[in-house]
Amino acid sequence: QVQLVESGGGLVQTGGSLRLACAGSGSIFGIVAMGWYRQAPGKQRELVASITRSSTTYYADSVKGRFTISRDNAKNTVYLQMNSLKPEDTAVYYCNVKGLDSVVRDYWGQGTQVTVSS
Repeated sequence: QVQLVESGGGLVQTGGSLRLACAGSGSIFGIVAMGWYRQAPGKQRELVASITRSSTTYYADSVKGRFTISRDNAKNTVYLQMNSLKPEDTAVYYCNVKGLDSVVRDYWGQGTQVTVSS
């Protein structure tokens, strides 16, 4: 059974930094991409950053230049380095993995809270 566990969230001041980690376990036939989503109260979940098998990256406009996504294949872990944090970044952050097995299948972690104080 596939499990994704996020860590690294917490409370920081504006301008501070956090590094989120998502450790995966279980079997996925073929990983297409890994990414991070976030959801603030009363708002829809949005894609923050993603990285493909070939290490192509994507970032939402709101985080470009501040966040960096990376992978460590040996540790089966994806990271999100978040710098210059703003109160608008406050949300629950979710890890996502897309696996290809005839169709693309999504796996989700339980989320980790990030709170940025002003």
